[in-house]
Amino acid sequence: MTTIFVLDGGRIEALEDFWRVMGEAVNGPGGYFGSSLDAFNDCLRGGYGAPENGDFTVEWHDHAHSRHALGHPETARQLELRLKRCHPDNRPAVAEKLDAARAGRGPTVFDRIVEIFEAQVPGALVLR
Repeated sequence: MTTIFVLDGGRIEALEDFWRVMGEAVNGPGGYFGSSLDAFNDCLRGGYGAPENGDFTVEWHDHAHSRHALGHPETARQLELRLKRCHPDNRPAVAEKLDAARAGRGPTVFDRIVEIFEAQVPGALVLR
């Protein structure tokens, strides 16, 4: 039987909110389901925090709100954080992505989350 997890997109104002809302939907209050895009990718592949039964669907309600909240400004904020802690060899590439996000170009955090869902569990994400 397919388990359905519901995300309340109205509660998502930043990427940190997504981690909390996703973790709570899958694993209850205080639940973990990644805290970075790499960890999220691992969880969807069945790593720590993944649903016990691999047969699941995630319904992302009010995803339009989340799409806006996780748009280019939030993407730029996340890239600013990454730029501060990334390896010096990676800084030019991160800075280029940051410039694009500030200009409203390129994939957003929301886009990346959806891409990861589709790569790891095709068809499991339902945007409502």
